[in-house]
Amino acid sequence: MVEFEFWWLLVIPFFFGLGWLAARVDIKQIIYESTDLPSTYFKGLQYLITNQYEKAIEAFDDAIKINNDSLELHFALGALLRRTGQIDRAINLHIDLLEKRELTLEQQESVKAELAQDYFKAGLYGRSEELLLSLNKEKYYQFSLNTLLEIYVKEREWEKGIEKATELEKVSGVSFRISISHYLCEIALNQILNKKYSLAKKTLIKALKESKNCIRANILLGDIYAEEKLYEEAIVYWKKIEFQQPEYLGLVAPKIINTLQVTGRVNEGLSIVARFFDLYKLKTLLNVLYETVLANDGAKQAETIARNEMIQRPSLYALDKLFQAQAIGKKSKIENIELIQQTIKNTIGDRRFYMCDQCGFKARQFHWQCPACNAWESLPSEPADIILEAK
Repeated sequence: MVEFEFWWLLVIPFFFGLGWLAARVDIKQIIYESTDLPSTYFKGLQYLITNQYEKAIEAFDDAIKINNDSLELHFALGALLRRTGQIDRAINLHIDLLEKRELTLEQQESVKAELAQDYFKAGLYGRSEELLLSLNKEKYYQFSLNTLLEIYVKEREWEKGIEKATELEKVSGVSFRISISHYLCEIALNQILNKKYSLAKKTLIKALKESKNCIRANILLGDIYAEEKLYEEAIVYWKKIEFQQPEYLGLVAPKIINTLQVTGRVNEGLSIVARFFDLYKLKTLLNVLYETVLANDGAKQAETIARNEMIQRPSLYALDKLFQAQAIGKKSKIENIELIQQTIKNTIGDRRFYMCDQCGFKARQFHWQCPACNAWESLPSEPADIILEAK
């Protein structure tokens, strides 16, 4: 009883602190084998608790040499090797198990599942996919679907992604409607690039059926109609975004202005964007409004817009626009105004980012899918002022 309590005190904090490893290790099996585990195993646990991963790897390696029959020790070491980026060693470890050990069918499946993860981490998606598709569906179905979906997204195989996301939604109960709508938008983008506008429209309508708030689909539909010179239809789709998620209006405001400018109705475009800005106060809308007025009505009118914004919502951004208009109009008595404006612009440029709310990745431009964690719609529609820590 004393030995069991000592072991339990060691294992509890380890598995609590390292859930990623617990998911790969059969705890019941470890308990069953606990009396036969070498002392180096417990040293490995202690190293893991203190985040000394290299020493933990050495300890687990020594434990396997003493007790080579334990598959759980092999899996624990393999998971640790993957975590520390030593993918080649993890692959060799699991291949050796398959080739040099007599395993039951169930054990072979477990090793293949580990090897599939190794290949995925190594970017060998074809090999990982082959193993995942061969696994027992009853035991590994959801695990395989999750990993296969990640593979198809990384490989941009959107049709397969839709298929797996649909299956995963059924077995997990988690909605993949937003993801599927973006997969359809990606398919539509390829169709647009190939000038297959009619087919792209049908694909985007499907995207809206999957997720009625798919802003991206309405933006792309507007783009198609604008390309076909059906300007009124294009603007109809872009304006729909106000009733989906108005914070994304900054993405279509330049499109509305440019389209109406082509037809000689720039004032109508200004009126639309001005109304959006009055309602939603988005900085991207302010920029579009300011730049359009500056280009069409001159520095004096643009200065009025910037000055009003400074009075109502003081910011470096508004101050930059005010100085810019004054410098162009050459009416300011401030010495070195262009130098001051450039300093402000540099300051703003260094701190305005779109930051992913899933992983914290900072991007200079907007992305529908985070380049770091691949989450959809995780970047805000408006950049935020973020001061980076000095390295």
